[in-house]
Amino acid sequence: MQIRKTYKYRLFKSEDNKHLHHSINVAGLMWNYCIAFQKRYRRLFGGYVSLSAIQARLKKRRNSQRYAFWRALGSQAMQDVAERVHKAYKKLFSGQGGVPRFKKVKKYKSFTLKKTAGWALGEDTHHRGTKKNPRCRGHVKILGRWYKFVKSREIVGEIKTVTVKRDAEGNLWICFSVETERLIEKRTSTGESGGFDFGLKTFLTDHNGKTYLHPQFFKAGLDRIRVLSRSVSRKQPGSKNRRKAKRLLARAHRRIADKRREFHFLLARELCEDFDAIYIEDLNIEGMKRLWGRKVSDLAFSQFVKILEHTGEKFDVPVKKIGRYQRTTQKCSSCGHQQTLSLSERTFACENEDCGLVLDRDHNAAINILKVGSSTYGRGDVSPSA
Repeated sequence: MQIRKTYKYRLFKSEDNKHLHHSINVAGLMWNYCIAFQKRYRRLFGGYVSLSAIQARLKKRRNSQRYAFWRALGSQAMQDVAERVHKAYKKLFSGQGGVPRFKKVKKYKSFTLKKTAGWALGEDTHHRGTKKNPRCRGHVKILGRWYKFVKSREIVGEIKTVTVKRDAEGNLWICFSVETERLIEKRTSTGESGGFDFGLKTFLTDHNGKTYLHPQFFKAGLDRIRVLSRSVSRKQPGSKNRRKAKRLLARAHRRIADKRREFHFLLARELCEDFDAIYIEDLNIEGMKRLWGRKVSDLAFSQFVKILEHTGEKFDVPVKKIGRYQRTTQKCSSCGHQQTLSLSERTFACENEDCGLVLDRDHNAAINILKVGSSTYGRGDVSPSA
């Protein structure tokens, strides 16, 4: 089975990187031009412009004398910008997305080169490493210039697209999207399915009552973030000191995000090794953010679910979501009796006289999630443990 996979590497800092920054800025200008063109067409005629019309319009502008600097971006990248705008408006008119907006050119993030146009891979060299683990330096040619990147792992598969990305710190990254065979990692089958309930006090609670805590990395680094944010606000707009302070703030946010992502990957791998099937609840995260704000964002449950699904594919462990209206929290996992439970009540005490179950509310919900998931999806010879 063929799958798409992305290899991401950091580019070395170099004087030539200014050409890539300029190309990304040009892509941002093209994006804003396409958005303006679409808005004008929608206001006058309704609907949106076809992809071929947008690409033809960009090509005409790019070949004019006034917009000659647009030629710094390759034709393939120009077509990709038009495709991004077209997809955004297609989602808008199908009811799946909001209105595409203008973007600040300095905050525009990337451009993409397709097929073999505008890029090429060179030979690798080794430097500053040991005999057992030499560091590998890769070479890639982008829009006529050679750049070096930290090649931390080999690229396996056929390269389809190459994307140059810019983060908030100003660092540049190169991403190779490849098509390769899906490889399933070997694992020992446990014969057990797992139901998991997401909570704010405990990140996850499984059907056995085991809890998984979240370190809350943003909360731990909040003092540092506040100091750096005050430093940015006190610098004069447009000054070098302000740009430096903004880079330091962006670096602090990136480190927090990296720690959180690493924790999610480690936890996802642990769950996929312990269970043959995983059932979770489909939550309204945006609604939870409006109620509890920063803490929900710090836990980043949506990101964890994506990582869990990705890890599940690697281990051939299905990750299934059950409906958010199943009332798993307010339903007794023993007798099925339903009752109202406020958010402040942390223990589920069944009001059915013939049952009388007393259980932690998250543990009770996890058992219900497992039962609903097993009955809805099932998994062959995999049987729930509760």
